[in-house]
Amino acid sequence: MAGRDVRRLLGRSLQQTPEMKRNQIQRAVVGAVAAGARRVVLMRDCFRCSQSAVEGLRLHADVSVLDGPIETTAADTAAAVVRLRELGCTSLVVLGGDGTNRIVASTWRDAPIVPISTGTNNVFPELVEATSAGAAAGCVASGIVPVDEAAHPCKRIEVEFSDGASDLALIDLAVLEGDHPGSLLAFDPEQLRHLVLTRGEPAAVGTSPIGGLLEPVTRDDDCGVQVTCTAPGGGGQPLLVAISPGLYRTAYVREARRLPLGEWTQLQGPGVVAFDGDRQRQLGRRESLRARVVRDGPRVIRVAATLAAAAQRAAFSRRPPWHDNVSGGFDCC
Repeated sequence: MAGRDVRRLLGRSLQQTPEMKRNQIQRAVVGAVAAGARRVVLMRDCFRCSQSAVEGLRLHADVSVLDGPIETTAADTAAAVVRLRELGCTSLVVLGGDGTNRIVASTWRDAPIVPISTGTNNVFPELVEATSAGAAAGCVASGIVPVDEAAHPCKRIEVEFSDGASDLALIDLAVLEGDHPGSLLAFDPEQLRHLVLTRGEPAAVGTSPIGGLLEPVTRDDDCGVQVTCTAPGGGGQPLLVAISPGLYRTAYVREARRLPLGEWTQLQGPGVVAFDGDRQRQLGRRESLRARVVRDGPRVIRVAATLAAAAQRAAFSRRPPWHDNVSGGFDCC
């Protein structure tokens, strides 16, 4: 459902078409090969975005698409990440929102990734030109810039339930009272009771600005934000917040505080637990969970810094002329 769910209809979100994704994939592949990547492997998808993106590309690299069945669920992403890791991939370009990147992190916790935003309420992935994103990933894959220099571990939320189950979120963990698992509707802030954030971004949309408008925290700050909310009339102070592009609603905040790295906090039911916007588990009235913010998540490749480091190494200087099918070149010239 990524890029096509009902949340885009209820707000004023950009409609991500398969053609737009195909074009982004193509630009990222070209950027990676231009930066020195010699092998590029893509995930198969039901709209053939990956296949059509590379069909006819004349690049001096081994470009292929993973084979295998497609279930059109999150399991496809997880299976692809497992295969890519087994194949020895040294950098991943992830097209998707916070939820897609969460699946990647759940499968390969410290994966070196360049996240490109295509979703609705995105905080984790960057709004970056796909060509540059691919080039940064290519610089790491080719060894021009070491991954430890190009990438930094991001924060994540570690979650433990009383029954022994565990999970994670990259941006937000929310408990929503009166909601139900699996809902794809934009969340109603009047139902929000608990919120833990790795980043409180005032300029973002979704849950992140609920913390960011009160306790701003960036990706580089070694802390998170914890927010406690109430129903209307429950004593919380009203906070006007953009919960989706072009859609403002009021949250009622009882308390907002910075949450130090590694400090556990207890969240009490009832409510539906949402991980990066995905409502996945029901929490009973007598049930609780505990959560903490840690910095051991995926290694996020900083695009601008990586390309600057490549420039310092003259990685793109004194290179032979570039040819591809757009410029009229062929494999032989």
